[in-house]
Amino acid sequence: MSAQLASTGAARVASPCTNVCKMHEPTGWCEGCARTIAEITVWSKADDATRLQILALLPPRREVLLEQGVFTAAEPSV
Repeated sequence: MSAQLASTGAARVASPCTNVCKMHEPTGWCEGCARTIAEITVWSKADDATRLQILALLPPRREVLLEQGVFTAAEPSV
């Protein structure tokens, strides 16, 4: 998995936010980025290691969301 880095001053792992921002109640994950509220909240203060740990959790969550018909959870193309 390759981390996306922001193109500002210091290299930072970019947010997976897709601007969908709707929580999937059965899982507690965002329908756009597959993060939990806690993960979304901590993101802006998290170091890159923590961000990478969060990103590593997202692909299997997106699969679950897709299986449940949440098509906004598809892997973002960048």
